[in-house]
Amino acid sequence: MKLSRTYLADFVALLFPQLCAACGESLMANENVICTTCQYSLPLTNFHLQPDNIVARQFWGKVNLQAAYALYYFTKGGKVQNLLHHLKYKGMQQVGHITGNIAAEQLIKNEIFYSVDVIIPVPLHKKRLKQRGYNQSTCFAEGLSKKLNAVVDESSLIRKKATSTQTRKGRFLRFENMQEVFTVINPEKLVNKHVLLVDDIVTTGSTLEACAIELLKIEGLKLSIATIAYAE
Repeated sequence: MKLSRTYLADFVALLFPQLCAACGESLMANENVICTTCQYSLPLTNFHLQPDNIVARQFWGKVNLQAAYALYYFTKGGKVQNLLHHLKYKGMQQVGHITGNIAAEQLIKNEIFYSVDVIIPVPLHKKRLKQRGYNQSTCFAEGLSKKLNAVVDESSLIRKKATSTQTRKGRFLRFENMQEVFTVINPEKLVNKHVLLVDDIVTTGSTLEACAIELLKIEGLKLSIATIAYAE
């Protein structure tokens, strides 16, 4: 029976091959979502080793962060863009879970992240969440949570109004677009906590900054940031 199931699985894989979400090549039997070649060749930033990395510098003089981090460099048309596309638009929530696991392996090497209590994903507006069915940033948060020994909190930070897409906006328009978009409910839950705010990608940092401003109004809260990708 076990052998026949193996043959059946191989036959199904032959007809409907599972493809790597990064490069599009067929996955081997022991691979899942991202092929082994891509896992070793995707452009890691190693920002966990650089306290003054380029993501952290984006927030200097704006919001007080403990640390800021992105897992991969993003290039237009590259493999990381393929990953994010599959995560956001193709329903592949596993991409978030796997990249979260990979990121956590790096972050546990930095003592700043040892004290993270709560992981908060940048929230989607309820209309966008209903359309997509899930929040891609929550998938990343879930991948991070186990190895960082922190809980995922989707209820404390909410997006109170929908915004137009940020894709073609400049730095100032992105910041203006995010004004008064987010709010915190039941802030007493986060008093004196170290919160890790996470998103799929950071470009100008305007969305994360808007979230950070609200979270840092809470007494004693310490804040760090992590994303899957950084785009220049």
